[in-house]
Amino acid sequence: MDHRFKQKRKFFFIVPIVILFGLSFIVMWLWNAILPEVIFVNSITYWQAMGILVLSKILFGGFSKCGNHKHSMQKRRFINKIKNMSPEERMKFKEEWKCRFYNRNQ
Repeated sequence: MDHRFKQKRKFFFIVPIVILFGLSFIVMWLWNAILPEVIFVNSITYWQAMGILVLSKILFGGFSKCGNHKHSMQKRRFINKIKNMSPEERMKFKEEWKCRFYNRNQ
């Protein structure tokens, strides 16, 4: 049993590293294939691409929903709340949201 645990631990350590290196290559390739011709920027190296990838993860927290459990829990609660509403409550809710967002767009 201990041997399997060690294998899983290695797997979960190696996979994110392989993904990081693979995504860095994709970022570099896309940057160098598209941006120099479109907005006239310099080409980047592999390590610069990895830096951009890590920086974007830090600034925007993107790429996956991992670690965003609070948002997913709020979304589930909201969906359950909507499902448990009566038809009258649902109509009232829709009208309130229409009024709220219709007035913002004007």
